[in-house]
Amino acid sequence: MPIYLYRCADCGHSLEALQKMSDAKLTDCPECQAPALQKQITAAAFKLKGTGWYETDFKNSGKPAAAKAAGSEASSDTKSSSSAGPASAGAE
Repeated sequence: MPIYLYRCADCGHSLEALQKMSDAKLTDCPECQAPALQKQITAAAFKLKGTGWYETDFKNSGKPAAAKAAGSEASSDTKSSSSAGPASAGAE
């Protein structure tokens, strides 16, 4: 739920209200009881928690994690067996 900032046009009192977006605007000031509250325009605030977001986080989002790991192991096995093959053939 968003937090809205209100200010009374009569007495200048300001307050924050936690409201649903569908709730009606507040009108009565809690200080002077005048129906002069006006909703203020404020910047949205939010926090990103965790280690952060990087460009590389979703580069390979189409591939499952197991397929990525299996693919990297298979390619390293292929490289090591192909490099071992010609060296052992020349030694015989």
